[in-house]
Amino acid sequence: MNDTPDLRRGWTTGACATAATKAALQALWGGVFPASVTITLPKGETPTFPLAYTGQGAGWTEVGITKNAGDDPDVTHGCLVSVRVSIAPGGITFKAGTGVGKITRPGLPIPPGEPAINPVPRQMMTDVVEEQAAAFGQSADVEITVSIPGGAEIAKKTWNPRLGIKGGLSILGTTGVVRPFSCAAWIASIHRGIDVARACGLTHIAGCTGATSERVVQGRFGLPDHAMLDMGDFAGGMLKYLCRHPIPRLTIGGGIGKMAKFAQGAMDLHSSRSLVNFAALSDLVGQDLTGCISVLEALSRVGEPLGQAVATQARAAALGQLRGAGVEVDVVVIDRAGTIVGVAE
Repeated sequence: MNDTPDLRRGWTTGACATAATKAALQALWGGVFPASVTITLPKGETPTFPLAYTGQGAGWTEVGITKNAGDDPDVTHGCLVSVRVSIAPGGITFKAGTGVGKITRPGLPIPPGEPAINPVPRQMMTDVVEEQAAAFGQSADVEITVSIPGGAEIAKKTWNPRLGIKGGLSILGTTGVVRPFSCAAWIASIHRGIDVARACGLTHIAGCTGATSERVVQGRFGLPDHAMLDMGDFAGGMLKYLCRHPIPRLTIGGGIGKMAKFAQGAMDLHSSRSLVNFAALSDLVGQDLTGCISVLEALSRVGEPLGQAVATQARAAALGQLRGAGVEVDVVVIDRAGTIVGVAE
């Protein structure tokens, strides 16, 4: 999804950490904290960040940047991304401070035991250290500690606990830019969930449209938390990735409205981007449903045979997308109360 013209974009935690690193180094080697700092992002943008906090001690300086996510409903909007740089032998090293998580499972871009600072932010900070070291005639022997006060609590609202990232948030960003209401971050999280499941040797995962279907599916199959993908509306993003990175068994769960759209071939299930074809739904069950205003109304008329028909057709749609990738598929369809109304296994 592209930027919406009327919405302001923002900056990732990785961009904020890079800006904080640059400002802290200027104070460490130059003796003065700047009022603001400008960095160059991977695609050439040059945002300027005001400093929200500064601190210093023997052999170290620290800068905090307040994250501005623009108009995106990002849970980290307004948090303080703080970086302490310290003189330390051994080149450039990274540490997780308060509120930044550590990796505990394989399958992510950073190996277990490392702070949850992703590769692109690491490279951006490394570039800044080398640039500032050259400017001030210093050796690039620096320890970078990134902290986000309150990050451990914020992380509970993210995928991090499920991905095995413990103790806080991740420092993220491949471009440095937060695009308002972008699908990319959600789909990337689905991909990382699949990567972790594969690295942990799981043979059965589940993608669900929401919390209720996730609870039902997880209970039915006894799956661990890290087998559960928050698919949301992005069935296509999940299935395309599984084509290239298969896992032996996939269960898809969802409410009958979204699953009816999926059964009819929609891969993006958001209400603004796909609609149910009630004529096709009528043909599916051999009963006129064209006067219904919702799939739930249709379900109240037809009952479980509609749920079962949707589940069967949805399973066929999923297998069609997987194109012989060797993934077995189950589909579980629920009503609004969480009652199972259709299963195709």
